[in-house]
Formats: sequence, structure tokens, C-alpha cells
Amino acid sequence: MKEKLKKLFAYYTPYKLLFYSDMFFAVIGAIITLIIPLIIRYITNEVVYFEPAQARGSILTLGAVLVGLVLIEIFCNFYIAYYGHIMGAMMEADMRRDIFGHYQKLTFAFYDNQKVGHLLSRITSDLFDISELLHHGPEDLVISIIKIAGSFVILFMVNVRLALVAFAFIPVMAVFAFYFNGKMKRAFKRNREKIADINSQIEDSLAGIRVVKSFANEKEEMKKFKAGNDNFVAAKKISYRYMGIYNSGLGAMTTLVTVGVLVSGVLMMLNGSVALTDLITFILYITNFTDPVKKLVTFTEQFQNGYSGFERFLEILSIAPDIADRPDAVSVDKVKGDIEFRDVSFRYEDQTDAVLHGINLKVKAGEYIALVGPSGVGKTTLCSLIPRFYEVSEGAVYIDETDIRDMKLNDLRNHIGIVQQDVYLFAGTIMDNIRYGRPEAADEEVIRAAKAANAHEFIMSFPEGYHTDIGQRGVKLSGGQKQRLSIARVFLKNPPILIFDEATSALDNESERIVQHSLESLAKNRTTFVIAHRLTTIRNAGKILVLTENGIAEQGSHKELMAKKGIYETLYNTNFEPL
Repeated sequence: MKEKLKKLFAYYTPYKLLFYSDMFFAVIGAIITLIIPLIIRYITNEVVYFEPAQARGSILTLGAVLVGLVLIEIFCNFYIAYYGHIMGAMMEADMRRDIFGHYQKLTFAFYDNQKVGHLLSRITSDLFDISELLHHGPEDLVISIIKIAGSFVILFMVNVRLALVAFAFIPVMAVFAFYFNGKMKRAFKRNREKIADINSQIEDSLAGIRVVKSFANEKEEMKKFKAGNDNFVAAKKISYRYMGIYNSGLGAMTTLVTVGVLVSGVLMMLNGSVALTDLITFILYITNFTDPVKKLVTFTEQFQNGYSGFERFLEILSIAPDIADRPDAVSVDKVKGDIEFRDVSFRYEDQTDAVLHGINLKVKAGEYIALVGPSGVGKTTLCSLIPRFYEVSEGAVYIDETDIRDMKLNDLRNHIGIVQQDVYLFAGTIMDNIRYGRPEAADEEVIRAAKAANAHEFIMSFPEGYHTDIGQRGVKLSGGQKQRLSIARVFLKNPPILIFDEATSALDNESERIVQHSLESLAKNRTTFVIAHRLTTIRNAGKILVLTENGIAEQGSHKELMAKKGIYETLYNTNFEPL
């Protein structure tokens, strides 16, 4: 825990001045709330008995002092509310930067086992809880200690017996507050779970809205939503019941403290052991030691939420990327494109059986290689080893006779272009999405890449052309249009090595013809791997590799493999035969 707290406090380092000033004004504000009742006691105890002229002067002076103290308190409260929150927001931003940067370093193997919603919660709600602790925690703790300790000392100095009456309620309030605060916390946690369920259901329903409407199942979706919504309301009722008991109970106890002090004080006044001015002082101090009890209870909850959130934050940061640059990795400015697999085996970390076993393959620069085989034999996995999306379990992959693990990861991936079946386009304009291939590219270069990918014509058919907003994941575009934008992106990147992962399998015949033409233009004079799904993608392949569970079972040209009358001929006749 000590090490974790040290890491937590390290986020204060860039904002030391802001933190110390925030704490300084918090202390000043707390002290002022203790001083004001003492001035009022002095006025009622001493000043009222002065000569009229002297009393008038003292009252005006002390009144000005009180106004000055109130103005200072206002400034202190503004400072800790405004600048304290700014400090918390900046620390939250720093943590968000750290965790998002770490997300960028983690590999496919990590994301294969994670849910996006859980990763988002680490970067949103968890960080908010941490920043609330970092901002409010120290100042609430200091203010509460000053107010409780100060009130305790001052009231005991005024009257010991009446102070004991007042502070007798504090342990009861603390126990009550801790108990029902815990109940509230668990209830609100259930609320978050229920609202998360509703959000998931809404997201699922809206994402599949076309399916919902095609089956005319709007009523069914409303039924599912109503069930989740009713559960949420039921959970809210429980949490609000505890909240009602908590707030009304603490309010009642604060009033009981006042009643207890008032009754005891009046009784003590009757036997002459307490002066009226002291009783007034006690009543003025009641909120000074009841409010901090609430703050301390809130602090314990903040600490639990914030610290557990920080532990989850550290869990992510402690996950070392399983694929990273070696200390002696070299920069690679230019790649010819010769690729070799030497005794390559691969298994996913949670599996004992190898997906690929003993793969040996040599591909010359500029060759066009097609990979075919049944689903699940590792075609995509084989291609994913080239850009090191996954690390080989055994053996090595070489580019231009250099082990890819000896190359800097960014340099390696900058020389590889990938066109996938499931195209991912970012929310934004067409220009932005193509430029993603090379962010520093000029507009003219983006347009040239679009023309090379046969995308310029359809782009210019939109009223806003290249500045057309394509919506989330390119929802406003057809499958063929999205695919051509992804090809334009790779044209702009201009890599010497290409991987086409079933890039046309989801398209209709007309779109496939256009996209295939774009792919062939892109593949000229580049080392190209094609995971084949249709005849068109393997027709121009210089070499076809037939993968099975036992590795590369057959290789050769289409004509050679058909002549063998082996696995390829069977696959071709069932899967690749044109319709």
C-alpha cells in the first residue's frame, strides 16, 4: 500500500504550488469559522458592558473585522472550489494521458481478452473517483480536523460540562453516518450496475436497429427495455430510502445537539454555572463540529472509491506490453520486401495447441501470394505475425534477412499496409480518414491516393466532396465505398509490403470488381499476401499456399495445384468456383 500511495501522491508533483495554496486557503477558511463565534462571544460578553461611546466604536470596528473575515472566507472558499477542482481536473487529465498512452502500447493479445466497456470505465468513472479523492480528500480531512479539534479546545475552555454534553452526540452521529453511508454506497453501486445494464441493452438495440425494424420487433425491444428500466427504478427506491434515512437522521441529530446544549445550558444557567453568552457561543459552534463529522464520513467513502479506482488504474499500467522494441532494435528506413518464415510456430497464450506449427516459407520482394484453406487453420494469424501483432512462439520471421524482432516496431509497421474485410473508418470526414495513412500528407496527395483507389469519382458525387462527414464507422457509405477508402489510405501510406485479409469477401459482385481493380493497382511491385475467399483474389497470384491444421500442405500456381488434384482442387471446386 505504501508504494501505491507514493505513486498516487506523485501526481501532485507538477502542481505542488497549486496544492499548497489550496491547502493554505482551506486552513485559513477553517480558522475563520472558528474565530467568528469567538468575536461574537466577546461582543456579547464584554462590549455590551462598555460605555455607550466606547461600545459603539468597538462594535463598528469588530463589525468591520467580521465583514473582512467573511470576505476572506468567501475568497478562500472560491479558491479551493475553483482552483482545487482545476488541480483535480489536471491530475485526472494526466492519469487519463498515462492510461490511454498505455492502451496504445498493449497488443492484440491483451485486447482479445478484454471488453471495451470495462476499459472505458477505467478511463472515465475510475479516474473521476481518483481525482475527487486527490482534490477533496486532503482539504476535507484538514478542514474537518481543524474544526473538530478547534471547537473541542475552545468549547472546553469556555465550559467543560456543556462541552461534554455537546460532544456526547458525536460518537452516535459517527456510528449512524458510517452505517447508513455504507448502505447507501452499496445501493448506489447497484444503481450503477442497473444503469450499465440499461445502457448495454440500449446500445445493443440501437446498433441492431435495422434488424429490429426488419423483424418488426419494436414491441419486443420495448419489453426488454421496460424490464431493465423497472429494475433500475426498484434499485433507485432502495438507495433513496437509505439516503432519506441518512440525511434526515443526521439532520435530526444536529438538531438534537442544539436541543441538548440549549436545555442543559439553560438548566446550568439557572444554578449560575453557565453565562448566557457562553450558551450562545456553544450554539454558534454546533455546526462547526457536526459538519466535519459528515465530511469525514464522505472522506472515507471518497478514499475507498478513489483508492480502489487507483488500484484498478495501476493494474492496467502494470501490464507490460508483450510485444515491444528490443533494447538494441535498429531503425529501418527502407525495405525491399523479401520475407521468410523459418520454423515458425504460434499458439495463443491461453491455448496449449499450436495454431501454426513449423512453418517454413520464402517470399521474394514483389511476389503476390494467396493463402487458402479451411476456416480456423491460421491464415490471418500467419499474416498477423509479419507486423508483429502477435509474437511467434517459436522460430522467426525475417524481412530482408533481418529478424523482425530486431527492427523498431514503428519502422516495421510503417512498411506494411493492411486492407481488411471489416473496414474501420473513424468518425470525421473522408479527407481525415484517407489522411490517416500518412497524417502529414497534403490534400493533393490524399486526392491522388483516392484516384489510385478508384474512390475519387464517388467522393466527388457528395455535395461536400472530400469534406463529407461519413458518420460513426462510415455508416453513410456502402461496403464498396468504405473498402476503397481503406485502400486509398494504404496507397497514401505507400508501403512495400501488403496484406489483404479477405478484403472483398463481404462485397457484392459489382463492388468487388471495382475494389479488386483497386487492389491489383495497389499490389503492383509490392510483396503481397492475400487471404483468399473468392476466385478473383487468387486469379493473379504467382503462388498459392494451401494451409491446413498441419501447416502448408500444398503450394504452387493455380494451374500446378489443380493438376495435383489434391486439397486445393477440392477447396477450389467448393469455395472458389465462380457463381
